[in-house]
Amino acid sequence: MKRGCSLLAFMLVTMLAGCKSGTAGRVVSVTVLPTDVNVVIGTTLQLTATVMETSNTAVTWSVAGGSASGTVSSTGLYTAPASVPTPAQVTISATSQRDTTKSGSATVIVTPTAAPTTVTVTVSPAVASVANFGTQQFTAAVTGSANTAVTWMVNGTTGGSRTVGFVSAAGFYVAAGSVPTVSDGKGGNVATTLNVTAVSQADGRASGSSVVTIVPGNQSSQTGGGITLGTSGGNINDSITDTTNHTITCCGGTLGSLVALSGTQYILSNNHVLARSDSAAIGDPIVQPGLVDTQCDKTKVVTVANLTQFVNLESEDKVASATNIDAAIAQVITGQVDASGNILYLGSTADANGVPLPGAPNAGVGVTASLNMAVAKSGRSTGLTCSTVLAVNTNTSVEYNKSCDGSGASFTVLYDNQVDVAGGQFGAEGDSGSLIVSQTTADPVALLYAGSDSDTVGNPVAPVLNFFASGGNTVTFVGGGPHAVIGCTLPNAPQSAATRVQAAALTADVLERAVTARDAEASALMAHPEVQAVGVGASLDDPAEPAIVFFVTKGQPRTGIPAQVAGVRTRVVEGNLFARRGVISAADSAVDEQSVPAPQVAYSISAAEITRANVVHGAHAKDLMQQAGVQGVGITSSVDAPGEAALMIFVIRGVTRGAIPAVIDGLRTRVREGTRFRAGNREVTLRRGCVVPSRAAKRTAPELGAFSERKAAGDFSER
Repeated sequence: MKRGCSLLAFMLVTMLAGCKSGTAGRVVSVTVLPTDVNVVIGTTLQLTATVMETSNTAVTWSVAGGSASGTVSSTGLYTAPASVPTPAQVTISATSQRDTTKSGSATVIVTPTAAPTTVTVTVSPAVASVANFGTQQFTAAVTGSANTAVTWMVNGTTGGSRTVGFVSAAGFYVAAGSVPTVSDGKGGNVATTLNVTAVSQADGRASGSSVVTIVPGNQSSQTGGGITLGTSGGNINDSITDTTNHTITCCGGTLGSLVALSGTQYILSNNHVLARSDSAAIGDPIVQPGLVDTQCDKTKVVTVANLTQFVNLESEDKVASATNIDAAIAQVITGQVDASGNILYLGSTADANGVPLPGAPNAGVGVTASLNMAVAKSGRSTGLTCSTVLAVNTNTSVEYNKSCDGSGASFTVLYDNQVDVAGGQFGAEGDSGSLIVSQTTADPVALLYAGSDSDTVGNPVAPVLNFFASGGNTVTFVGGGPHAVIGCTLPNAPQSAATRVQAAALTADVLERAVTARDAEASALMAHPEVQAVGVGASLDDPAEPAIVFFVTKGQPRTGIPAQVAGVRTRVVEGNLFARRGVISAADSAVDEQSVPAPQVAYSISAAEITRANVVHGAHAKDLMQQAGVQGVGITSSVDAPGEAALMIFVIRGVTRGAIPAVIDGLRTRVREGTRFRAGNREVTLRRGCVVPSRAAKRTAPELGAFSERKAAGDFSER
């Protein structure tokens, strides 16, 4: 109980500082680290700025005295000049872009040679595994200085963040609810480690770190029968033996949720998790945990169900299945699965240490996804993650591979009416099969099966349940009543995968296109009574394109501001009173934009706008999907004009494609760039060992385990 109280107090202090009445949305302070350090001429020093503010943490870096005193990049990397400046003491500042009256600074002394230092910092433990939502006390030993004080950071951020967890001034670390991920470069995201660092306050050059791995409880082997879902699992045969290289490669995904048909319960997950992308046989054992979490050792898993039915993903002529889903069910073995349908971390309450308890989804048939709906999922690789629905009625092209290790034949499945969730971090390899639910009611929304490094894709639950219905009986989710997923709102809740949009930096010649189009129509554009000023900047619907920016009075009726002017996109920024009037420059536009909150990644829109978008989508989606580089077309909200619908066009990064028109049939378009949408491969582990039967039979499980190792192997780019 004492531990729970101290944890709660720490989280409240960390998360709620600056959130008292009247402070939300404004900058409290800007802190720059390290400070008071020496830098040798011609070398670099990485600085970090922490902005105590609720949304916009962007800063502008500067060096007092100009380039003679060195330069600093937009990311805080200071480069000392080639010779010692006069004075040698240089001040580097970070100014909040949200509130330019707030800044922080660091002082460095530029020296001709490196000043010797005897200060060292050692962090204990040097390596740590921490459960999601868990805690770890770190200590720092400083030698070489009477000043033993340190500044604690997580991944370079003082005090940490919701993405990577928080660390107190005393080194007490509280892990985030989800596992941090990075792009795998092949279309998806993979779990990664993080660094908890102590920087000497006596000498900022001296620091020590611990490498931390966040391990979600979803990967653990569950004992005692009655497993909770949202857990690691898969087909007992989901492995490949390579007799040439003496390796075994095995895969796994997520046992997502529990459904019922005529009184019989089944585990629901993906075909490519339970049925090995059409390669499995009915009756195959479904095990927990998946082989991926036992180093391919089948003696360490428990059979919890048997494969009952699955959708055929690939037809004989290599064309997509007409079923439009990636799903499979496995009949539960009595006593092996929690009959109430509980899913890890999906409950409405938390324990004394702030860890969300398991919870069942709202029983029934689920709900239809809507734009900007807050959603959550609990899966094998990243644990609990939270985000919002970015696009609905989405056509997608998804790549699969027949083989567990990605070496088999590939094929493509075309889907329509899919649900797109913002953020590739919402899921990673191994999260396939997770149930996506509403954060506010825990109603099932979609079945996660694929994605890119920027988005996660799910099948709507209605066609999934309908496919498995038979004999006039419906399939329903096993669960309880509606409840909030508390894990998404706790002080140390995982940061939402994507909530805000930042404008891209465009070159002067690209912006000039918007200037020319605006100036040619300036009088007419300023004639709209709600318009205070007309500037230029980057489009948020297509970050590679410029936009004419209208600064309009909040709450005043719109009078037909055009969606494009001479082929240039337009953007609407709403506020009470902007500092400038009339036609303004790109620089002034950027400053005025900082006076309002950063735009959301998605907005709720009216039923009439959805209807309007559906008409355009129906007329053009299939043709757009035939264009090179286009992998998806859905319906979303415009960010350039909040309140309006837009046609979302998902394009593959790096693939040459044609220009996307700003408007199609009167509807704005929005371009979303990412890696290829992929499914088909699960989280993979590779085990080395002797696999010739006559020799392997002589090895015990511990001996084989000694040869085991994990590595990234093959193409693991789906969820």
